[in-house]
Amino acid sequence: MQQLAMFRRNRLRANAQKLPISWSSFIADFLLTGMVIGPAIAPVLAASGLPILPGIANIIYFMGNHVCPQPDMGVELAPPFIMAVCMRCYGTVTGLLITRLLYAVTGGKGFYWLAQYGWSGVALASILMMAYPLELAAQVFNIWSFNNYLVTPFGLITGLAWGLFTMPILHGVDVSSLKIGNRQQATGNRQQVTGNR
Repeated sequence: MQQLAMFRRNRLRANAQKLPISWSSFIADFLLTGMVIGPAIAPVLAASGLPILPGIANIIYFMGNHVCPQPDMGVELAPPFIMAVCMRCYGTVTGLLITRLLYAVTGGKGFYWLAQYGWSGVALASILMMAYPLELAAQVFNIWSFNNYLVTPFGLITGLAWGLFTMPILHGVDVSSLKIGNRQQATGNRQQVTGNR
C-alpha cells in the first residue's frame, strides 16, 4: 500500500515537472476567457431574475462601459438586455481568441507571428490595429452609420493583429531566439569581439 502511494506521489511530481506553469500565459488565458464569456453572458445573467446573477451582470456591464466606446450598441441577446460591449469590441476579442487557438496548435511557429520580426512586426501590427479606430472615426464623422455587420470585421482585424503580435510573447516563445533576435545577438557578439582586439 505504501509503495502504491509513493508511486502516485512520484508520478504527480514527474507530471508537475513536465508541465511548468507560465504565469503570464495563465493570466492572459484567464483574462481572455473573461473577455470572451463575460460580454455574452451578461444579458443572460441580467434576465435570469435570480438574486445574485443580476449583480454579477452589473459588474460585467460596468467593465464593458469602461472599455467599449459604444456599449449601448451591443447586440440584444436576452431582450431587453444587450451584450456588455459592441460588436467592434467583441470582434477584437474574437480575433484574440482565434490567435490564441492558433498559437495552441502551432506553438508559435509560423511566418505570421509578428513578434519574430522585431520593430517591423511592431509597425505591421500597429498599422493593422488601426482598423478599429479608423472605423470608429469614420462613424463619428458620418461617413457611415453603425452596423454590426460592418464594425465586427474591423474589430476582428484589430484582434488578429494584436494577437499575432502578443501571443508568442505572452505564451512563452523566447522572442530573442527567433530570426531577428539572433541577427541582433550576432551583431552584439561581433562588436564585443572587435572591442576585445
